[in-house]
Amino acid sequence: MGGLRKYYKARGIVLHTLKYGDSSLVVHLLTDERGRQSYMVQGVRSRSGRGSKMGLFQPVFPVELEGAETAHGEMHRFREVRAGFALQSIPFDVRKSTLALFMAEVLYRLVRECEPNRELFEFVWQSVEALDALEDGVADFHLWFMANLSRYLGFCPGNEYREGAWFDIKEGLYVSEKPSHPCIMDRSCSLILDSMLENGTEILGSMPLNRQNRRDFLNAMLVYFGYHLDAVGSVQSIRILQEVF
Repeated sequence: MGGLRKYYKARGIVLHTLKYGDSSLVVHLLTDERGRQSYMVQGVRSRSGRGSKMGLFQPVFPVELEGAETAHGEMHRFREVRAGFALQSIPFDVRKSTLALFMAEVLYRLVRECEPNRELFEFVWQSVEALDALEDGVADFHLWFMANLSRYLGFCPGNEYREGAWFDIKEGLYVSEKPSHPCIMDRSCSLILDSMLENGTEILGSMPLNRQNRRDFLNAMLVYFGYHLDAVGSVQSIRILQEVF
C-alpha cells in the first residue's frame, strides 16, 4: 500500500510531457503552490479511454488541479485536473502554438526549483493570457516574454537606459561607451531591450521590427541568458521559432 496522501489545490502551467509505458504520461508543471512539480497520469493515452485529458497537457496550457502528494518521495498524482481558462487562439494559430512551445521549453530548461515563486508564476500565467488575446505584434511576443522573464530569474538591467547606450551583459548595466569585451548588446538591441522592459504587450503591434531585427535581438537575449544560465543553450525550439518568424 502507498503512503498517506496529502491533497492540495493549485494552478499550473504545462511545461513538458513524457510518455511512460503504453498509456501513461509524466507531466511537468510550473505551479503556484508547489513550484515546479512532476505528475504521473495513468491511462491518459488509452485508445479506448473516453473523455481523455490528453488535450489538457499541451505546451503552456493553464490548468487547475487538486494534487495528491504521497509519502516516500513518489511522484505526485492528480486527484482532479481541468482547464484553468479556455484558450481561444493558441491551439488554433500556428504562430502562437510555436511561441507556446518555445515558452514552455525555456521554462522547462531554466526553472528547476520546487519552492513556489508566486511572482514568476503569475507572470507566466498572465503571459499565456496575453498571448491568447494578442491580435497585433504576435511575431515579437517571444522577445517581450524573454526580456521580462529575466526579471523573475534574478537578472535585469541595474540602471536606467539612456539614448545611444550599449548594454554591458557582464556588468548588467547600460553604458555610454562600447565595452572592450564581446559580451554586450549593441545600441539597437539595447534600445529594444529597454522598450520591452518598460512596456506591456500593447507595444508589440507598433514596434518596427523586421525579421533581421528579431533574430539579432533573440540572439542577444540568448547570450544574455547564457551568461547567467547555461541551460538556455539546450533549447531546441529556437530553430523552429527562427523559421516561423
